[in-house]
Amino acid sequence: MDLSAGDADHVFRKTVRQFLDTHLTPTLRRAGQRMTSIFADFDAAMAWHRILYEHNWITPDWPEEYGGIGWTLNQRDIFLEECRMAGAPALLPMGLAMLGPMLIRYGGEQQKAELLPRIRSGEDVWCQGYSEPNAGSDLASLQTRAVADGDDYVVNGAKIWTSYAHRANKIFCLVRTDPGARPQAGISFLLIDLDAPGITVSPIVGIDGEVEQCEVFFDDVRVPRANLVGTENQGWEVAKYLLEFERGGLSYFVPINQQLARLRKLAAEYTSPGGSCYLDEPLFAARLGRLEIDALALQAMEQRIKSQAAAGQNPGALSSLTKLIGTELGQQLDELGIELRGRYCAPLQNAALAPDFVGEPIGPESGIALTNAYLNNRASTIYGGTAQVQRNIIAKLVLGL
Repeated sequence: MDLSAGDADHVFRKTVRQFLDTHLTPTLRRAGQRMTSIFADFDAAMAWHRILYEHNWITPDWPEEYGGIGWTLNQRDIFLEECRMAGAPALLPMGLAMLGPMLIRYGGEQQKAELLPRIRSGEDVWCQGYSEPNAGSDLASLQTRAVADGDDYVVNGAKIWTSYAHRANKIFCLVRTDPGARPQAGISFLLIDLDAPGITVSPIVGIDGEVEQCEVFFDDVRVPRANLVGTENQGWEVAKYLLEFERGGLSYFVPINQQLARLRKLAAEYTSPGGSCYLDEPLFAARLGRLEIDALALQAMEQRIKSQAAAGQNPGALSSLTKLIGTELGQQLDELGIELRGRYCAPLQNAALAPDFVGEPIGPESGIALTNAYLNNRASTIYGGTAQVQRNIIAKLVLGL
Protein backbone atom coordinates (compact mmCIF):
# COMPACT_ATOMS: atom_id res chain seq x y z
CA MET A 1 0.00 0.00 0.00
CA ASP A 2 1.24 3.51 -0.82
CA LEU A 3 1.30 5.51 2.43
CA SER A 4 2.99 8.58 0.95
CA ALA A 5 1.18 11.89 1.22
CA GLY A 6 -0.75 13.09 -1.83
CA ASP A 7 -2.41 16.40 -2.64
CA ALA A 8 -5.53 15.45 -0.69
CA ASP A 9 -3.43 14.72 2.39
CA HIS A 10 -1.72 18.12 2.16
CA VAL A 11 -5.14 19.78 2.02
CA PHE A 12 -6.28 17.69 4.97
CA ARG A 13 -3.19 18.66 7.00
CA LYS A 14 -4.01 22.32 6.38
CA THR A 15 -7.59 21.70 7.57
CA VAL A 16 -6.35 20.04 10.76
CA ARG A 17 -3.97 22.91 11.49
CA GLN A 18 -6.76 25.44 11.05
CA PHE A 19 -8.96 23.40 13.39
CA LEU A 20 -6.21 23.25 16.03
CA ASP A 21 -5.48 26.96 15.72
CA THR A 22 -9.17 27.68 16.33
CA HIS A 23 -9.93 25.26 19.16
CA LEU A 24 -6.70 24.70 21.11
CA THR A 25 -6.68 27.29 23.87
CA PRO A 26 -3.40 28.36 25.52
CA THR A 27 -4.33 26.32 28.60
CA LEU A 28 -4.92 23.18 26.53
CA ARG A 29 -1.61 23.69 24.71
CA ARG A 30 0.27 24.03 27.99
CA ALA A 31 -1.36 20.83 29.23
CA GLY A 32 -0.08 18.96 26.19
CA GLN A 33 3.38 20.51 26.25
CA ARG A 34 3.86 19.73 29.95
CA MET A 35 2.81 16.08 29.80
CA THR A 36 5.22 13.86 31.71
CA SER A 37 3.62 10.51 30.87
CA ILE A 38 1.13 9.10 28.39
CA PHE A 39 -1.54 11.02 30.31
CA ALA A 40 -2.25 14.74 30.22
CA ASP A 41 -3.87 16.80 32.97
CA PHE A 42 -7.25 15.10 33.44
CA ASP A 43 -9.45 18.20 33.23
CA ALA A 44 -7.62 19.44 30.13
CA ALA A 45 -7.84 16.01 28.49
CA MET A 46 -11.60 15.85 29.05
CA ALA A 47 -12.08 19.42 27.83
CA TRP A 48 -10.26 18.52 24.61
CA HIS A 49 -12.29 15.30 24.39
CA ARG A 50 -15.53 17.30 24.48
CA ILE A 51 -14.32 19.69 21.78
CA LEU A 52 -13.43 16.83 19.45
CA TYR A 53 -16.71 15.07 20.19
CA GLU A 54 -18.74 18.19 19.40
CA HIS A 55 -17.07 18.34 15.99
CA ASN A 56 -17.30 14.55 15.40
CA TRP A 57 -13.50 14.15 15.40
CA ILE A 58 -13.28 11.96 18.50
CA THR A 59 -13.06 8.40 17.09
CA PRO A 60 -11.24 8.47 13.74
CA ASP A 61 -10.17 4.82 14.15
CA TRP A 62 -13.68 3.42 14.63
CA PRO A 63 -15.91 2.11 11.81
CA GLU A 64 -18.29 4.77 10.54
CA GLU A 65 -21.35 2.79 11.64
CA TYR A 66 -20.21 3.20 15.26
CA GLY A 67 -19.24 6.85 15.07
CA GLY A 68 -16.07 6.77 13.02
CA ILE A 69 -15.19 9.56 10.60
CA GLY A 70 -14.13 7.66 7.51
CA TRP A 71 -10.63 9.11 7.41
CA THR A 72 -7.89 7.23 5.58
CA LEU A 73 -4.90 5.81 7.46
CA ASN A 74 -2.79 8.72 6.25
CA GLN A 75 -5.35 11.22 7.51
CA ARG A 76 -5.49 9.57 10.93
CA ASP A 77 -1.71 9.71 11.10
CA ILE A 78 -1.67 13.36 10.05
CA PHE A 79 -4.26 14.23 12.69
CA LEU A 80 -2.29 12.50 15.45
CA GLU A 81 0.96 14.12 14.36
CA GLU A 82 -0.50 17.61 14.12
CA CYS A 83 -2.21 17.28 17.51
CA ARG A 84 1.04 16.30 19.19
CA MET A 85 3.13 18.95 17.48
CA ALA A 86 0.54 21.63 18.34
CA GLY A 87 0.60 20.65 22.01
CA ALA A 88 -2.87 19.12 22.25
CA PRO A 89 -3.37 17.15 25.48
CA ALA A 90 -3.51 13.39 25.02
CA LEU A 91 -6.93 11.77 25.30
CA LEU A 92 -7.49 8.96 27.79
CA PRO A 93 -6.97 5.79 25.75
CA MET A 94 -8.75 3.15 27.86
CA GLY A 95 -12.19 3.73 26.38
CA LEU A 96 -11.48 5.29 22.98
CA ALA A 97 -8.49 3.25 21.84
CA MET A 98 -8.87 -0.01 23.79
CA LEU A 99 -12.33 -0.92 25.07
CA GLY A 100 -14.25 0.65 22.18
CA PRO A 101 -12.57 -1.36 19.38
CA MET A 102 -12.84 -4.52 21.51
CA LEU A 103 -16.59 -3.99 22.08
CA ILE A 104 -17.11 -3.45 18.38
CA ARG A 105 -15.77 -6.95 17.79
CA TYR A 106 -16.88 -8.91 20.89
CA GLY A 107 -19.62 -6.86 22.54
CA GLY A 108 -23.30 -7.74 22.36
CA GLU A 109 -25.63 -5.48 20.41
CA GLN A 110 -27.10 -3.99 23.59
CA GLN A 111 -23.62 -3.39 25.02
CA LYS A 112 -22.51 -1.62 21.85
CA ALA A 113 -25.68 0.45 21.63
CA GLU A 114 -25.43 1.57 25.26
CA LEU A 115 -21.69 1.92 25.86
CA LEU A 116 -20.08 3.08 22.61
CA PRO A 117 -21.94 6.43 22.48
CA ARG A 118 -21.00 7.09 26.12
CA ILE A 119 -17.34 6.39 25.38
CA ARG A 120 -17.45 8.81 22.46
CA SER A 121 -19.14 11.58 24.47
CA GLY A 122 -16.86 11.17 27.48
CA GLU A 123 -19.82 10.46 29.74
CA ASP A 124 -18.09 7.24 30.81
CA VAL A 125 -14.42 7.25 31.80
CA TRP A 126 -12.98 3.72 31.80
CA CYS A 127 -9.99 2.15 33.49
CA GLN A 128 -8.43 -1.28 32.97
CA GLY A 129 -8.48 -4.01 35.63
CA TYR A 130 -5.91 -6.55 34.49
CA SER A 131 -2.85 -6.66 36.77
CA GLU A 132 -3.08 -7.92 40.34
CA PRO A 133 -0.66 -7.83 43.29
CA ASN A 134 0.53 -11.33 42.34
CA ALA A 135 -0.37 -11.35 38.65
CA GLY A 136 1.34 -8.74 36.51
CA SER A 137 3.37 -10.05 33.62
CA ASP A 138 2.01 -13.53 34.39
CA LEU A 139 -1.53 -12.34 33.87
CA ALA A 140 -2.89 -15.88 33.56
CA SER A 141 -2.27 -16.36 37.31
CA LEU A 142 -4.85 -13.73 38.30
CA GLN A 143 -7.03 -14.66 41.28
CA THR A 144 -9.89 -12.15 41.31
CA ARG A 145 -12.96 -14.41 41.39
CA ALA A 146 -16.40 -13.95 39.86
CA VAL A 147 -18.94 -16.52 41.08
CA ALA A 148 -22.30 -16.79 39.32
CA ASP A 149 -25.26 -16.12 41.61
CA GLY A 150 -28.61 -15.86 39.85
CA ASP A 151 -28.54 -12.94 37.42
CA ASP A 152 -25.29 -11.61 38.87
CA TYR A 153 -21.65 -12.43 39.39
CA VAL A 154 -20.20 -11.85 42.85
CA VAL A 155 -16.67 -10.48 42.50
CA ASN A 156 -13.90 -10.64 45.12
CA GLY A 157 -10.25 -9.74 44.74
CA ALA A 158 -7.96 -6.82 43.93
CA LYS A 159 -6.45 -5.09 40.90
CA ILE A 160 -3.33 -2.93 40.96
CA TRP A 161 -1.57 -0.38 38.73
CA THR A 162 -5.02 0.63 37.52
CA SER A 163 -4.43 3.85 35.60
CA TYR A 164 -6.80 6.70 36.50
CA ALA A 165 -9.17 4.53 38.52
CA HIS A 166 -9.55 7.52 40.86
CA ARG A 167 -10.95 9.51 37.91
CA ALA A 168 -12.96 6.76 36.21
CA ASN A 169 -16.54 5.69 36.76
CA LYS A 170 -16.22 2.26 35.13
CA ILE A 171 -13.63 -0.52 34.92
CA PHE A 172 -13.25 -3.45 32.53
CA CYS A 173 -11.84 -6.47 34.34
CA LEU A 174 -10.44 -9.91 33.82
CA VAL A 175 -11.87 -12.27 36.44
CA ARG A 176 -11.57 -15.98 37.12
CA THR A 177 -14.87 -17.76 36.54
CA ASP A 178 -13.63 -21.36 36.40
CA PRO A 179 -10.87 -22.04 38.95
CA GLY A 180 -10.70 -25.69 37.89
CA ALA A 181 -9.74 -24.95 34.28
CA ARG A 182 -6.21 -24.35 33.03
CA PRO A 183 -5.17 -20.77 33.81
CA GLN A 184 -6.01 -19.09 30.50
CA ALA A 185 -9.20 -21.10 29.96
CA GLY A 186 -11.01 -20.07 33.16
CA ILE A 187 -11.01 -16.28 32.72
CA SER A 188 -13.89 -13.99 31.74
CA PHE A 189 -14.17 -10.31 30.78
CA LEU A 190 -16.52 -8.18 32.90
CA LEU A 191 -17.65 -4.55 32.77
CA ILE A 192 -18.11 -3.07 36.26
CA ASP A 193 -19.44 0.22 37.64
CA LEU A 194 -16.91 1.69 40.05
CA ASP A 195 -19.67 3.12 42.24
CA ALA A 196 -21.03 -0.38 42.96
CA PRO A 197 -21.19 -1.28 46.67
CA GLY A 198 -18.08 -3.14 47.85
CA ILE A 199 -15.53 -1.36 45.62
CA THR A 200 -12.69 0.65 47.16
CA VAL A 201 -10.22 2.67 45.08
CA SER A 202 -6.86 3.41 46.74
CA PRO A 203 -4.58 5.88 44.88
CA ILE A 204 -0.84 5.14 44.62
CA VAL A 205 1.60 8.07 44.71
CA GLY A 206 4.32 7.57 42.08
CA ILE A 207 8.01 8.28 42.42
CA ASP A 208 7.37 11.57 40.61
CA GLY A 209 4.94 12.63 43.33
CA GLU A 210 1.85 12.30 41.12
CA VAL A 211 -1.12 9.92 41.25
CA GLU A 212 -1.83 8.01 38.06
CA GLN A 213 -2.05 4.43 39.34
CA CYS A 214 -4.44 2.95 41.89
CA GLU A 215 -5.30 -0.30 43.62
CA VAL A 216 -8.93 -1.40 43.35
CA PHE A 217 -10.48 -3.79 45.89
CA PHE A 218 -13.63 -5.86 45.29
CA ASP A 219 -15.54 -7.14 48.33
CA ASP A 220 -18.66 -9.15 47.37
CA VAL A 221 -19.38 -6.82 44.47
CA ARG A 222 -22.48 -7.81 42.53
CA VAL A 223 -22.16 -7.38 38.76
CA PRO A 224 -25.02 -8.16 36.36
CA ARG A 225 -24.27 -11.16 34.14
CA ALA A 226 -25.35 -8.95 31.24
CA ASN A 227 -22.01 -7.14 31.75
CA LEU A 228 -20.09 -10.19 30.53
CA VAL A 229 -18.31 -9.48 27.22
CA GLY A 230 -18.20 -12.45 24.88
CA THR A 231 -18.97 -15.78 26.49
CA GLU A 232 -18.01 -17.05 29.92
CA ASN A 233 -14.37 -18.17 30.04
CA GLN A 234 -13.60 -16.40 26.75
CA GLY A 235 -11.85 -13.56 28.55
CA TRP A 236 -8.32 -14.54 27.55
CA GLU A 237 -9.18 -14.31 23.85
CA VAL A 238 -10.93 -10.97 24.37
CA ALA A 239 -8.04 -9.59 26.42
CA LYS A 240 -5.42 -10.57 23.84
CA TYR A 241 -7.36 -8.73 21.15
CA LEU A 242 -7.62 -5.63 23.32
CA LEU A 243 -3.89 -5.77 24.16
CA GLU A 244 -3.08 -5.49 20.46
CA PHE A 245 -4.56 -2.00 20.59
CA GLU A 246 -2.89 -1.14 23.92
CA ARG A 247 0.55 -2.17 22.65
CA GLY A 248 0.43 -1.25 19.01
CA GLY A 249 -2.76 0.64 18.27
CA LEU A 250 -1.17 3.98 19.17
CA SER A 251 1.75 5.54 17.33
CA TYR A 252 5.02 5.66 19.25
CA PHE A 253 6.87 7.46 16.46
CA VAL A 254 4.90 10.70 16.73
CA PRO A 255 5.70 11.34 20.43
CA ILE A 256 9.25 10.05 19.89
CA ASN A 257 9.70 12.52 17.03
CA GLN A 258 8.32 15.28 19.22
CA GLN A 259 10.74 14.26 21.95
CA LEU A 260 13.63 14.40 19.48
CA ALA A 261 12.59 17.89 18.36
CA ARG A 262 12.50 19.02 21.99
CA LEU A 263 15.97 17.57 22.62
CA ARG A 264 17.41 19.28 19.56
CA LYS A 265 15.96 22.58 20.80
CA LEU A 266 17.38 22.06 24.29
CA ALA A 267 20.76 21.05 22.89
CA ALA A 268 20.88 24.34 20.99
CA GLU A 269 20.07 26.27 24.18
CA TYR A 270 22.31 24.48 26.69
CA THR A 271 26.09 24.80 26.94
CA SER A 272 28.37 21.82 27.60
CA PRO A 273 31.04 21.88 30.35
CA GLY A 274 33.54 22.74 27.60
CA GLY A 275 31.63 25.93 26.86
CA SER A 276 30.18 25.02 23.46
CA CYS A 277 26.63 24.33 22.34
CA TYR A 278 25.74 20.66 22.84
CA LEU A 279 24.79 20.32 19.18
CA ASP A 280 28.41 21.12 18.33
CA GLU A 281 29.77 18.40 20.64
CA PRO A 282 30.71 15.38 18.43
CA LEU A 283 29.91 12.75 21.08
CA PHE A 284 26.49 14.22 21.86
CA ALA A 285 25.68 14.70 18.17
CA ALA A 286 26.58 11.06 17.47
CA ARG A 287 24.36 9.78 20.29
CA LEU A 288 21.46 11.91 19.11
CA GLY A 289 22.02 10.76 15.53
CA ARG A 290 21.84 7.08 16.51
CA LEU A 291 18.54 7.68 18.29
CA GLU A 292 17.18 9.51 15.25
CA ILE A 293 18.07 6.48 13.09
CA ASP A 294 16.27 4.18 15.54
CA ALA A 295 13.24 6.47 15.37
CA LEU A 296 13.16 6.16 11.58
CA ALA A 297 13.24 2.36 11.93
CA LEU A 298 10.30 2.60 14.33
CA GLN A 299 8.42 4.74 11.82
CA ALA A 300 9.00 2.11 9.13
CA MET A 301 7.61 -0.60 11.41
CA GLU A 302 4.52 1.46 12.16
CA GLN A 303 4.02 2.09 8.44
CA ARG A 304 4.12 -1.66 7.92
CA ILE A 305 1.42 -2.16 10.55
CA LYS A 306 -0.71 0.56 8.97
CA SER A 307 -0.38 -1.12 5.61
CA GLN A 308 -1.58 -4.40 7.11
CA ALA A 309 -4.47 -2.62 8.85
CA ALA A 310 -5.51 -1.15 5.51
CA ALA A 311 -5.68 -4.69 4.19
CA GLY A 312 -8.01 -5.68 7.04
CA GLN A 313 -5.38 -7.37 9.19
CA ASN A 314 -4.83 -6.85 12.94
CA PRO A 315 -1.39 -5.76 14.19
CA GLY A 316 -0.92 -9.08 15.99
CA ALA A 317 2.58 -9.79 17.29
CA LEU A 318 4.01 -6.80 15.41
CA SER A 319 2.42 -4.61 18.08
CA SER A 320 4.94 -6.13 20.49
CA LEU A 321 7.74 -4.85 18.27
CA THR A 322 6.50 -1.28 18.26
CA LYS A 323 5.78 -1.41 21.98
CA LEU A 324 9.28 -2.69 22.77
CA ILE A 325 11.15 -0.36 20.42
CA GLY A 326 9.05 2.69 21.22
CA THR A 327 9.26 2.42 25.00
CA GLU A 328 12.98 1.63 25.14
CA LEU A 329 13.78 4.41 22.69
CA GLY A 330 11.72 6.83 24.77
CA GLN A 331 13.72 5.94 27.87
CA GLN A 332 17.01 6.53 26.05
CA LEU A 333 15.79 9.96 24.98
CA ASP A 334 14.75 10.69 28.57
CA GLU A 335 18.28 9.91 29.76
CA LEU A 336 19.80 12.19 27.15
CA GLY A 337 17.44 14.97 28.18
CA ILE A 338 18.42 14.56 31.84
CA GLU A 339 22.07 15.00 30.88
CA LEU A 340 21.20 18.18 29.02
CA ARG A 341 19.19 19.59 31.92
CA GLY A 342 22.15 19.16 34.28
CA ARG A 343 21.79 20.73 37.74
CA TYR A 344 18.22 21.82 37.01
CA CYS A 345 17.12 18.16 37.07
CA ALA A 346 17.26 17.97 40.86
CA PRO A 347 14.09 19.87 41.87
CA LEU A 348 10.69 18.35 41.15
CA GLN A 349 8.43 21.17 39.99
CA ASN A 350 5.05 19.50 39.96
CA ALA A 351 3.16 22.74 40.57
CA ALA A 352 4.87 24.38 37.57
CA LEU A 353 3.57 21.59 35.32
CA ALA A 354 -0.07 22.54 35.90
CA PRO A 355 -1.65 24.15 32.81
CA ASP A 356 -2.81 27.12 34.87
CA PHE A 357 0.52 27.67 36.70
CA VAL A 358 1.54 31.31 37.16
CA GLY A 359 5.08 32.01 38.35
CA GLU A 360 8.74 31.48 37.59
CA PRO A 361 10.04 27.90 37.26
CA ILE A 362 13.51 26.86 38.36
CA GLY A 363 15.79 26.86 35.33
CA PRO A 364 14.79 27.24 31.69
CA GLU A 365 11.07 26.63 31.19
CA SER A 366 11.67 24.49 28.11
CA GLY A 367 12.97 21.63 30.25
CA ILE A 368 10.84 21.72 33.38
CA ALA A 369 9.01 18.47 32.51
CA LEU A 370 12.16 16.40 31.89
CA THR A 371 12.73 15.08 35.41
CA ASN A 372 9.13 14.02 35.96
CA ALA A 373 9.01 12.45 32.50
CA TYR A 374 12.20 10.50 33.19
CA LEU A 375 10.86 9.16 36.49
CA ASN A 376 7.42 8.30 35.13
CA ASN A 377 8.70 6.69 31.96
CA ARG A 378 10.78 4.11 33.83
CA ALA A 379 7.54 2.14 33.99
CA SER A 380 6.90 2.18 30.23
CA THR A 381 8.86 -1.04 29.70
CA ILE A 382 6.72 -2.72 32.38
CA TYR A 383 3.10 -1.68 31.84
CA GLY A 384 1.21 -3.12 28.90
CA GLY A 385 3.51 -6.17 29.02
CA THR A 386 7.12 -6.03 30.14
CA ALA A 387 9.99 -5.74 27.68
CA GLN A 388 10.97 -9.31 28.52
CA VAL A 389 7.48 -10.59 27.73
CA GLN A 390 7.48 -8.67 24.44
CA ARG A 391 10.80 -10.27 23.48
CA ASN A 392 9.34 -13.71 24.16
CA ILE A 393 6.32 -12.92 21.95
CA ILE A 394 8.57 -11.61 19.17
CA ALA A 395 10.83 -14.65 19.36
CA LYS A 396 7.92 -17.06 19.14
CA LEU A 397 5.44 -15.40 16.78
CA VAL A 398 7.62 -13.15 14.62
CA LEU A 399 10.94 -14.99 14.42
CA GLY A 400 9.50 -18.50 14.80
CA LEU A 401 12.03 -19.53 17.44
